[in-house]
Amino acid sequence: MGDVINLRQERKRRKRNAKEAEASNNRAKFGLTKGEKTKNKLESDRAAQRLDDHRKDDPEA
Repeated sequence: MGDVINLRQERKRRKRNAKEAEASNNRAKFGLTKGEKTKNKLESDRAAQRLDDHRKDDPEA
């Protein structure tokens, strides 16, 4: 037979863990300095431009 657990406490524990995970994601997403945000945007723009530059044109179009 399994361990006996208090369902109310288990619900609260799961809710706390979910909030902590969401808070961690938000810290990673919104906790950047302006310089870091600018750097990330420039890097993603360069990567997208490089991908577009290597794209072959469709000869039938």
